[in-house]
Amino acid sequence: MSTTTALVLAGLGLAIIAGLAAYAYTLRQEVRRRQAFREEEERRARDNCLENLELVASALLQEQVDVTEGAWRCKVLLEILDPRLLEREAFRPFGEVHERTRHLHTHAARKALTPKERFKEDRERLTVEEELREAVLAAADAVLEFRRNWPGSLH
Repeated sequence: MSTTTALVLAGLGLAIIAGLAAYAYTLRQEVRRRQAFREEEERRARDNCLENLELVASALLQEQVDVTEGAWRCKVLLEILDPRLLEREAFRPFGEVHERTRHLHTHAARKALTPKERFKEDRERLTVEEELREAVLAAADAVLEFRRNWPGSLH
């Protein structure tokens, strides 16, 4: 092989390597951009969840929402933030209300019930609400405290 051919092949090899390096750099920048976008989306979703949690807890304390509905909503929002939060003693009443009322019909299924069946379910729901009202309101207070101390209150 002549020196000229070797130099041409070496130059071609360097050009290919430089092109691949530039492509790798571009791909790495795209990965970073997507990761930053995903992290921003997660932060916004978490902030939205926290804001909604605070609103529902406040509505519970001001009796603007039924105990059952407020407890269900708080439970779902806490699960979204971190499912382990429901294991905390302060937040357990939300899970208990959910556990004891999840078999009750809602929306269209509730409308399909006879008046007697609806009355029976309402009585059952009101019994649970009466029993757990104070615990749920205390849990709502705990949610507001949790929110005030965020993010330190997470773990």
